[in-house]
Amino acid sequence: KQWYQRRVRGEKCCNEANTIEHALSCKLGGYVALRHNNIRDYMYAELEKTCYNTISEPKLQPIKGRPLPDGTIVEDGARLDISTRGFWTPMDKAFLNVRVINSLAKSNANKTLKEMYESDEREKEKEYQHRVTEVEGGVFTPLVMTTTGGVGKEFETMLCQLAAKKERSTGYCCQDCKCYIRLPISFSMVCSVTLSLRGYRGSKKGEGTSDELYNL
Repeated sequence: KQWYQRRVRGEKCCNEANTIEHALSCKLGGYVALRHNNIRDYMYAELEKTCYNTISEPKLQPIKGRPLPDGTIVEDGARLDISTRGFWTPMDKAFLNVRVINSLAKSNANKTLKEMYESDEREKEKEYQHRVTEVEGGVFTPLVMTTTGGVGKEFETMLCQLAAKKERSTGYCCQDCKCYIRLPISFSMVCSVTLSLRGYRGSKKGEGTSDELYNL
């Protein structure tokens, strides 16, 4: 933190002080999307090894006028991050959606980690739970984690289930399988957070595009 404060002292981004909190939330440079996509792509690759018909960014079926609760995403063409078959039960269709939250954001200042996870899980479930259950006939699971590497209850349950499936297919104990799965997630988050702090957010031309800014 002290290194970052020395490096960016006097600098501004989006007309705000370029603090650590702002750097982790700022969408300039595409770093917020990058850390989300890294987790999505990794989970897709792991699910593809253990389940069937795994799809990245599947398009949801139109609701065709079916009444759904307020807050549900009803637009045609809506997508979730991953769908797969045979994850929770042999014939089910599971839909998963990744969200990476910044635990240092001002909106989370008065929340505990548990409250952050639960709040974002409820928000995702409000948007997609009923549509997935009633229109797709599937099971929806929000995969919520923080920029510090922690995961929510639903994500933890999903990782335990994935580790159990790997245990049956590889012969390694469940705990070793879970560590094997978690390690790349943690490493990916460290890399993407470092890029958010050190990456360039200016125009594609001009000063500031030296290798020093990207050196991890």
